[in-house]
Amino acid sequence: MDGSERVGLASSLFVPYAAYLRVYEPLAAFPEPERSHWYRYADRADLPGAQDELRRSLADLLPTPPVAVPVHESGDAFVTVVDGVTCVCPWRTRLRGWEALEALPELLPATVLDAALPPVVRRQAADDRERWRERNPDARPWIRTSTWHVPVRWFALFTEEEREYAQRAGEGEKAEGPVLRYRTPMVEARRRVARGLKVLREALSESPLIDGLEDVGRWLEEFHPRSLVELDYGGLVHTLGDDWLAGDCSAADVTEGLEALRAGDGVRAGEVYQRLMERWREVREREFAS
Repeated sequence: MDGSERVGLASSLFVPYAAYLRVYEPLAAFPEPERSHWYRYADRADLPGAQDELRRSLADLLPTPPVAVPVHESGDAFVTVVDGVTCVCPWRTRLRGWEALEALPELLPATVLDAALPPVVRRQAADDRERWRERNPDARPWIRTSTWHVPVRWFALFTEEEREYAQRAGEGEKAEGPVLRYRTPMVEARRRVARGLKVLREALSESPLIDGLEDVGRWLEEFHPRSLVELDYGGLVHTLGDDWLAGDCSAADVTEGLEALRAGDGVRAGEVYQRLMERWREVREREFAS
């Protein structure tokens, strides 16, 4: 099977395993000429989706040697309309590729990493990023990615009422979904981060949850206050059954856990946290299933 056939095969399949935290900013948040670019882009009738983005990135891994990071930055974005205001979430595939590349040594054994992406390829990508960073010191991604799970800290930004779940509809190539996502205004996301951090700091001397939520909070401060924040289970939904998805109430669990800590009920908070960890541990173990 040659490269074009593999790309064609990939385009007919869902790419699983990844969930996303995205920020959609209003067009007014972008300086010119980028604002005009996104204004024209949002008016297109053939806007690509999340799976299109992933398939394009996978296609870069087919050449020999593989293209670790795209040579050019993507001019694509996700688009949505919030209260009549068009908002976009730029893919920034090149920037996110560099960030993912930096994290790989912690995820893969050295022998596996060298086989997948030879050291010379990684060194070239690192050199390219340093030159790019000098010209773009304030750049940040609009999208954060997590494979094989949704980080608990992400759920602190949302409430159960903001949960949107739709089962798979249709058959064959016309099948759509399932979809599981949360959406909330930026002002609400920031307020919940602040409240969550206050509770955690008062109840715990130190915790990875505090560090993680602080990091998310700093990231959110980079964006326009009228932005939309979205947690999308993405391709992860295709590895989970409808019963699991319908019964998942992780955002409600995080809310319950924080309320328990606020009330000084450490036992109940611990039970909720354990329930969350067990639910997502089962999902993460699928990464290593044959």
